[in-house]
Amino acid sequence: MAMGSLSDQDDDFNPEINTTPLVDVMLVLLVIFIMTIPVMNHSVKIDLPRASSQPDVARPESINLAIDAAGQVYWNAEVIDDRQLQARIATAAQAQPQPELHLRAERTTRYEKVAQVMAAAQAGGLSKIGFVTEPLVK
Repeated sequence: MAMGSLSDQDDDFNPEINTTPLVDVMLVLLVIFIMTIPVMNHSVKIDLPRASSQPDVARPESINLAIDAAGQVYWNAEVIDDRQLQARIATAAQAQPQPELHLRAERTTRYEKVAQVMAAAQAGGLSKIGFVTEPLVK
């Protein structure tokens, strides 16, 4: 005769957690990890690239060519005429590495003069031409 229960069912609710299956799973995982960790520690030899301490290729100098509103041409802040411009462009085109031509023109400069300077640079052999602009100030 059973004591302490008025019901005939033996399957009453048990609020305790059964930890035995949890411990079994954890022990199996522990054994698996213990066996696989030595396999993961083997190193692979890799030939890494060697870094050189040589300096990078020097950037070419830039030529600042400005054209004012009157059509006057300035080579690095020095006033020159068309004949001197062609001679200096030919000299600069022979340099290695070839310099970059930074062209700056005032807003009121005639486009014809800008086109003439660009044509002279192309004919002289300069292939790198950049336009320098200034943002509008508000």
